[in-house]
Amino acid sequence: MDNPVPPRVAGPGPRRRDRHGRGMRGPIAPPQVPLAASRADVFAELVQDSVERLERRWPQLADIDFLVLEVPRLDGPGQSWNDEAVPLGGTVPSRDGRPARVVVYRRPVEIRTKGRDERAALVHEVVVEQVADLLGLTPETVDPRYGED
Repeated sequence: MDNPVPPRVAGPGPRRRDRHGRGMRGPIAPPQVPLAASRADVFAELVQDSVERLERRWPQLADIDFLVLEVPRLDGPGQSWNDEAVPLGGTVPSRDGRPARVVVYRRPVEIRTKGRDERAALVHEVVVEQVADLLGLTPETVDPRYGED
């Protein structure tokens, strides 16, 4: 018995249906629900909340860029990790017309914390320490509640 319809060859395009003939599944949660936010997005919000707390006291922080990177990178080729602690944050002073930057490293902070509240407290400490370093002040001057907990 000959089959008049040749089988469809799977091409490089996106699949329209799963193997059971149903359509592809949609997202588990709508985008406005907190469940839909990625860990990176939640972490960036923690950093932004900390920055907003400090900007009320230090308006000059509006001129500083705050970045979130996954992990610290090595400075040059051929360098390797050493036994020192992995940094949780860093600063880049302003130069060549570019604003100063404060960097918070997401993965090292997440590894050292267990819950959202603990993570938020550590993120705030890192931001305060880096801002203090950039401004040449002590962390207690930048945030009088630094170290309390």
